[in-house]
Formats: sequence, C-alpha cells, structure tokens
Amino acid sequence: MLKYIDKLRNSGLRPTKQRLQICEVLFDTDKTFHFTIYELEKKIKKQINNRISLATVYNTVHAFEKKGYLKQIPINSNQTYFDTNVTDHHHFYDLKDEKLIDLENCDVGPINILKKINGKKIKSVEVLVKLED
Repeated sequence: MLKYIDKLRNSGLRPTKQRLQICEVLFDTDKTFHFTIYELEKKIKKQINNRISLATVYNTVHAFEKKGYLKQIPINSNQTYFDTNVTDHHHFYDLKDEKLIDLENCDVGPINILKKINGKKIKSVEVLVKLED
C-alpha cells in the first residue's frame, strides 16, 4: 500500500482510500489487465467487497490515464477499454466475447504510413485487429 501512496503523491494525486483500493485491483498483479470502467467497478466490489461509486471509478481511471499509469484503447465510438500495460503494443479484439488480447510487436510486420501531416511526426503506431467467429 505504501508504494501506491508514494506513487500517487509523487504524481500530484491525493492517496484517498478509494484510489488506493483501485490501485490494488489494477496493479497488484504481474499480468496485464484490460478493462472497461464498468468491469473494473464490478471487480472492485467483488475483490475488495467495498461499495465504490461508478463516478469515483470513472474519475480515478481518467486521472490515472492522464498521469500515464493506464492506456486508453478505443474500440468504437461508444466502447473504450483501458490497459495497465502502457508500452506501445498491439491488440486483438474479440467481437463476440468483447475481450481485448495483447498482440506482441514481433507478431506484426512492418507498417508503412505514406501520408504525412505538416508539422507533425508519428509518435507511435498501434494496431487493433478485430476478430469474429
């Protein structure tokens, strides 16, 4: 818990009880965690057995994303996932199971972007491959 208190304080976020509980669920694992805000809310309630408002989860997730602790993965105009792995990497998205799956960089061949935007440079390229049965 102390590591999260220091991490939050060092990034300018107050280490509230709710934020610390969310940190436990998100970051106390070696595995990458993909989630929607609704899924995270359910997991917190189940894992910590605590009542936490959806608004608190929403605000905390967006604060964490802003500080670089989470990555936002938009699937379509009304569905967004978040990822605890903030490195540049690719994903499969299973349309039937609504599940995001990491796809290693070595599993994607070279990508050649031909269009240039004046005054801009490409920061990263991440591929989202949608799967169906």
